[in-house]
Amino acid sequence: MIRKMVEKDRKRLKRKIHIRKRISGTALRPRMSVYKSNRALSIQVIDDVAGTTIASASTYEKDMKDVSKTIDGAAKLGEIMGKRLLEKKISTVVFDRNGYLYHGVVKAMAEGARKAGIQF
Repeated sequence: MIRKMVEKDRKRLKRKIHIRKRISGTALRPRMSVYKSNRALSIQVIDDVAGTTIASASTYEKDMKDVSKTIDGAAKLGEIMGKRLLEKKISTVVFDRNGYLYHGVVKAMAEGARKAGIQF
C-alpha cells in the first residue's frame, strides 16, 4: 500500500516538473496553481518573475468553513478566487494543474474561476 502511494506521488511530481518547464507566470498573466490534499483545497496566483504570490484562497481560511473538498466546493473556491483576482484587475492567468489530472476537483476549480470571469 505504501509503495503504491509513493509511486503515485512520484508520477505526479514528474508530471509537475514537465508542466513547469513550459509555463511561467508574469505580472500581466500570472500562474494560477492548484493544490489538493486529503483535507483541503488551495489556489495560489503567482508572479514567477518577481517571485511573489498575488492572491490565494484555501479551504483552511476561517470564512471558508462551509466550502468542502468536493467538486461543488472546488467550484465555489474557484469562483471566490476569480472574484479576488478581478478586484486586483487581473483577468487572464496561466492555469497550472500542478501535476494533477484535469478532471474532478481540479477541473471544477478551473471552471469556477472561468465562471467568475477569469480567462485561461
